[in-house]
Amino acid sequence: MPKILLVDDAAFMRMRCSKLLTENGYEVAEAENGQEAVAMYQTYRPDLVLMDITMPVMDGITATREIKNIDADAKVVMVSALGQQTMVIEAIKAGAKDFVVKPFEPDKILSTVRKFVG
Repeated sequence: MPKILLVDDAAFMRMRCSKLLTENGYEVAEAENGQEAVAMYQTYRPDLVLMDITMPVMDGITATREIKNIDADAKVVMVSALGQQTMVIEAIKAGAKDFVVKPFEPDKILSTVRKFVG
């Protein structure tokens, strides 16, 4: 069962996405900020990280850089609100593989996850 680390400071977004992923056969762990995500990445070793960009403590771009420093092969997909194109470009430069726009369509999240972990 592929493991997904879901990182978002909004509990309702984590809950909505976690439910969708678990119902479709994925194991899900959650973090509410970038600092938690980096720590959890090291112990959980997920197959894919779904990362919000704007969060307290540590933003998603910094967390992506740190995760890529730990594991150059890490797969990180940014989940970002419309109007954050500049941030998405920064995230791609930091090592993110793709991005999904919030509010997301369930099919879009699933197709993106399947693209990276099957």
